[in-house]
Amino acid sequence: MLQGTPILVLREGTEREQGKSATANNIAAARAVADTVRTTLGPRGMDKMLVDGMGDITITNDGVTILKEVDVEHPAAKMLVEVAKTQDQQCGDGTTTAVVLAGELLKRSEYLLEQNVHPTVITRGFQLAVQEAKRLLETEIGTTIKTSDESILIDCAATAMGSKGVYGSRSELAKIAVLAVQRIAETRGGKTVCDVDQIKVEKRHGGTISDTELIQGIILDKERGHPRMPSEVTNAKIALLNSALEIKKTEIESKINIKNPNQIQSFLEEEDRTFHKMVDAIKALGANVVVCQKGIDDVVLHYLAKQGIYAVKQVKESDLQKLARATGGKIVTGIKELTSADLGSAAKVDEHKVGDDKMTFVTGCANPRSVSILIRGGTEHVTQEVERSLHDALKVVSSVIEDGVVCPGGGATEIDLAVKLRKWAGTVGGREQLAVEAFAQALECIPWALAENGGYDSINTLIDLRSAHDGPNANKNAGINLQDGKSADMWKLHVIEPLRVKSQALSSATEVATMILRIDDIIASKKGGGGAPGGPGGHQH
Repeated sequence: MLQGTPILVLREGTEREQGKSATANNIAAARAVADTVRTTLGPRGMDKMLVDGMGDITITNDGVTILKEVDVEHPAAKMLVEVAKTQDQQCGDGTTTAVVLAGELLKRSEYLLEQNVHPTVITRGFQLAVQEAKRLLETEIGTTIKTSDESILIDCAATAMGSKGVYGSRSELAKIAVLAVQRIAETRGGKTVCDVDQIKVEKRHGGTISDTELIQGIILDKERGHPRMPSEVTNAKIALLNSALEIKKTEIESKINIKNPNQIQSFLEEEDRTFHKMVDAIKALGANVVVCQKGIDDVVLHYLAKQGIYAVKQVKESDLQKLARATGGKIVTGIKELTSADLGSAAKVDEHKVGDDKMTFVTGCANPRSVSILIRGGTEHVTQEVERSLHDALKVVSSVIEDGVVCPGGGATEIDLAVKLRKWAGTVGGREQLAVEAFAQALECIPWALAENGGYDSINTLIDLRSAHDGPNANKNAGINLQDGKSADMWKLHVIEPLRVKSQALSSATEVATMILRIDDIIASKKGGGGAPGGPGGHQH
């Protein structure tokens, strides 16, 4: 106030929230998001039914899918959705764990804030705790394995799918996931790299989940270009083209003046001869299958059919690249550039009817660097959930093959970290010690939620687990056996997870919790005038 005149720094209609109420508001919003997915954690987790504005239904308990589908408005809550997306991109699995952990870290922080511990002290304590937790993961908890050990890879894939709706068929799906990733794994610069995008996943409802199969080749969601083409070609030699088999229009505007009817005839005959030459050139190279990214003229299709050549047109560029990796062929721009060395090879190319659609199967490739999985299931919702489960399993197997380090699941890793961090907290000193203890306590929310979702007493389970991890007979692999709610050795129960899932979940949960804690002022512009809070017109400090 200056001589009784109010000074308005912010635009009229701007909402501003400062200090403790701003922090409390953000924490409440983030915790609400964490509580939404908390009940989906673990093999006994419940599913959510999400209905969008169009009335389409999604039934899932995949953390990231739930948070993507739910339209979150609050800016702090949106940050937790980002955590789930990052976890999904990096590891495939552990999305719910990361979000629940972030929510629990904020819940524990709230208690410390009430004791007048400053937010920067809490965040510093969290940073120290997460560094120590990562060190413990790498030196004491993680186990290095041989990536050629197929049984451990299958266990990891089955664990990732344990919480999904495909529980009954997970052993078959786990084997498919492991075989698929092993096929596409390659060594680059002395490191093993698995690009999961090289696995093509096609889903068709009909049949059961157990009919899902791995194809040592590529499935194209296209039928043959002409009904008189052979429906099956054995010992296929495949030409991969990314230009159209048509007569090109000129780049510049041009006109053809025809003075008498004979010229029309000769013009059409010349066009026909051009098409004939195209097909003859393909036949001369020994190709009996043509896959084209662009269109193929109807006349060319007719001549290809006469020569007994199988042709597919309008194929996606990504599918063409996968086909090149699977068959060993090279993608060429036009027929003039095509040589017999560029042709890919496969034992069989044939057209199948799957569900309501006809599809082209390129199978029996000698050494495919790209493969396909055909998902089947009773309804569309089932096939979608199988696809989400397989995505998690493929990412998990690829991270185990790339890193070669795993750790026990079933809450064993979290409880072990909690016990060890509590002991370590005393060496930190200062007020940060309180934050490290809060971090350790927050980690216990994972076994707590697992027990709760399994219908067991969470307090008894935690006490049981703590005693199993502490003392002279401590077992770092002791987690919850959800068959009876007691502690058991997770290695014996084959509940194994990649180390990357755990360390990424710890990192991203801590980062988002510290970011939310450091905000003490929310300035939200008026809706319509300056965008949504936290959006282009709103600011958070």
